[in-house]
Amino acid sequence: MTEHTAASPFPGEVAQLGEGVYAYVQADGGWCLNNAGIVVGDGGTVLVDTAATEWRARMLHEAVRTVSRRPVAFVVNTHSHGDHTFGNAEFAGEATVIAHERAAADMAAHGLALTGLWPDVAWGNIRLRLPDLTFSARMALPSIGPRIELLHFGPGHTAGDTVVWLPDQRVLFTGDLVFSGVTPFILMGSLSGTLRLLDRLRALEPLHVVPGHGPVGGPELLDLDAGYLRWIRGLARSAVAEGVTPLDVARSVGTGPYSRLLDSERLVGNLIRACAEERGLAPAAPLDVRAAFEEMVTFNGGLPRCGA
Repeated sequence: MTEHTAASPFPGEVAQLGEGVYAYVQADGGWCLNNAGIVVGDGGTVLVDTAATEWRARMLHEAVRTVSRRPVAFVVNTHSHGDHTFGNAEFAGEATVIAHERAAADMAAHGLALTGLWPDVAWGNIRLRLPDLTFSARMALPSIGPRIELLHFGPGHTAGDTVVWLPDQRVLFTGDLVFSGVTPFILMGSLSGTLRLLDRLRALEPLHVVPGHGPVGGPELLDLDAGYLRWIRGLARSAVAEGVTPLDVARSVGTGPYSRLLDSERLVGNLIRACAEERGLAPAAPLDVRAAFEEMVTFNGGLPRCGA
C-alpha cells in the first residue's frame, strides 16, 4: 500500500443509517476530507463519491469490503471536485461511474488542477477517471435492491451537482450542497442557487442527511447552511452598495456568528461569488478561482490546512 504522510492520517469511519445504507465519514471534514456513501443490495453495491488521494481511496475501498462482498456496480460523483472524484480510478475494474453532464465536462476541463493548490499533500498515483455515463435532470439507478434516485436541481455548490436520494430509507447524500460544522463554499456555484436547492432538499423530508463534509445529521443541517448563506447575502448587498471589496468586508466582520465552523477563510470566496451575483453575474458563471483562492490565503494568513 502507498505510504501516507499527510498531517491527518486517519481513515474514515463507517456509520449505518438503514438497511444496507452507510455513510463513510472522514474527520474533521476540512479541506479535501470529504464524506462518501455506500448502498448495498442483492444486485451489487453503489458508492457515492470517492476520495482525494490514492491512499484515502484505498482506505475507502477497504471500508466498502467490510460491509459488502459484492463488487461496486456504480460510483456516483456528486460533483466535479477532486476530493470527491480523484479516487474513481481505484474502482476502475468493477464500476460504472455516473455524474451530471456538467460535472463530467468540468472534470475533463480541470483535470488534476486541485493538486496544484496543495503541492505538499501526498496525493499518490492518482489519475483522472471520467464518468462513463451522464444525465441531465433525473436518473433512477438500475435496481440493485434499494431505490436510488439521482437528482439535479440546478447550480448550487457547482454547476453540476447531484444529490443521491433513497426515498424508502429517507437518506439523502448531498455532496457539497451541504456542509456540517464546516463553512459552506459557493465560489464555483451560486448563492441564490444553493438557497433555492436547500428548499428543494428540505421538501424531500429526509431523515438522515449525509453532507459532503462533516458529521452526518438531519434536516437541521439544511437550515444551518441556509442561515449562513443568508448572512453572506446581507454582507454582499452592503458591500456592493458601499463599494467595498469582499476581502475588506471579510477583514471587517471576521467570522461573525459562525466562528465555530472550520475553514473560515471560505468567507472571502463566498463573498466574491455573492457580490458578483449582486452585480448581475449568472449562477455558476466562471470566476477567477485561483485569484479568489489567493485572497482566501491572504485572509487566512497562509495556506489553509488540507487534511488529505
